[in-house]
Amino acid sequence: MRDETGGDAVDSAPERDRPVDKDRAVAIASRLYHALSRGASAELDELLHPDFTGCTTDGLPLELGGRYEGPEAMRREFWGRIAAHYVATAEPDDFALLDDGRLLVTGRYTGHARNGGTLDAGFAHVLSFVGDRIADLVQLTDSERWRSALPERDDCAPAVDYTVSDGLGIVRLNRPDARNAIDQRLADELAEISRRCAADSELRAVLLMGNGPAFTVGGDIAEFARVQPEELPGLLRAMVTPYHDAIRTFCSLEVPVVTAVHGSVGGGGLGLLYCADIALAAEGTKFATGFCGLGLSGDGGSSWFLPRLVGPRRAAELYFEERVLDARESVEWGLVNRTVEADGLEREAMSTARRLARGPTRAYGQIRQLLWNSWSSSLPHQLAAEIEALARTGGTEDAAGAARSFVHKSTTSFQGR
Repeated sequence: MRDETGGDAVDSAPERDRPVDKDRAVAIASRLYHALSRGASAELDELLHPDFTGCTTDGLPLELGGRYEGPEAMRREFWGRIAAHYVATAEPDDFALLDDGRLLVTGRYTGHARNGGTLDAGFAHVLSFVGDRIADLVQLTDSERWRSALPERDDCAPAVDYTVSDGLGIVRLNRPDARNAIDQRLADELAEISRRCAADSELRAVLLMGNGPAFTVGGDIAEFARVQPEELPGLLRAMVTPYHDAIRTFCSLEVPVVTAVHGSVGGGGLGLLYCADIALAAEGTKFATGFCGLGLSGDGGSSWFLPRLVGPRRAAELYFEERVLDARESVEWGLVNRTVEADGLEREAMSTARRLARGPTRAYGQIRQLLWNSWSSSLPHQLAAEIEALARTGGTEDAAGAARSFVHKSTTSFQGR
């Protein structure tokens, strides 16, 4: 059996400290499978060595095959994505200590793809150890069985559209028939797009919008209702994890973010409003948390953002009394900057975002981080941070050019450098 690099997978692991005996190795491995079955992130972090490396089967669907460096990468990008698309358990059958001290575990993955078919695939795992922690895991399995369990989907219709033009990244939620309800696919695609934004050194602003009659109504309730009750916790965890990753990444971008909303903004979908530096709402837009009506506590960062944006009393009202705000109230309460006539929302949003994309990008990035960090920073720390940010922006080409333009009374053209 061979890994994705073309080498012999079982022989590819680097030399490591080995467990002293088979019983110790089996006990550690058993803890791993037990933690995976429960989605116990904290226990997984305890079991995996800080320098952990995972090597998974080439050809797995969803681009899951490959190399994962570090515990968080394995937990979030491999096991987390499996949980997002499958309800499956790794059931070990046999443990064998190899001559080099590594542990060979064979067994079966059993379960099913979410909204798809049955999964029944054998596996072989080769584990090496440092002390009582797992340092390497090589996974071999039948990738075709994983692929065939997934439901067919229309790959021509992404759940999130993303384009870049003149330094402006335009992100559009694209499930109009479902009022842009957030399902697993939308959450995954949004997380991927947020990472693309973060990695694009030429990006100068981001605009978030939604296609169809609503910006987003929040989580896809129809999706929740399709699973068995005992499966709902796993589905929620799997879906919200990449969605929260997207929110966190958009919030940490070093370029301005504009969000333009219309129709309805509900539930966890409010999180994409919180990401924005400038938030615009079409007249007639409605805003609601809606969590309590579903017997859920909520997501999207509302428990952190709302007390800071509207105050703790009003935040509690939005949660417990399920208060629905109209567009005018959303401005009064501090959720959005201003309202726009419905038929002019996209035009105004594009104009605002393009203006920011032509601005001093490096300065915007520093200002953005100063404002975000001020929510948890002391005044002395903030004053010190302003000095450092000012010095950094003072060394940019844009600052030098703006100073020359001021002296010569000419128009400044910022290059984002």
